[in-house]
Amino acid sequence: MAETAVLVRYFAAAAEAAGRREESVCGVTTAGELRRELSRRHGAAMERVLANGSLLLDGVVSRDDGRALGATADVLPPFAGG
Repeated sequence: MAETAVLVRYFAAAAEAAGRREESVCGVTTAGELRRELSRRHGAAMERVLANGSLLLDGVVSRDDGRALGATADVLPPFAGG
């Protein structure tokens, strides 16, 4: 069975931390696995973004590390203002 890829899109400081605007990630099935893989790939700057920002899975904010991944995951840094 082929591994399913998740399209990860990065915005603002997340894109800066990743050094790109998007990438495909294979071999992960939950939000927690994705967070760990992105931290492994992109280091401390990405860890800070993930700790303080938002992870949108198919357009829905998720803070549940056990949540299953869909087709897309957006990594958003924390935003200031109101």
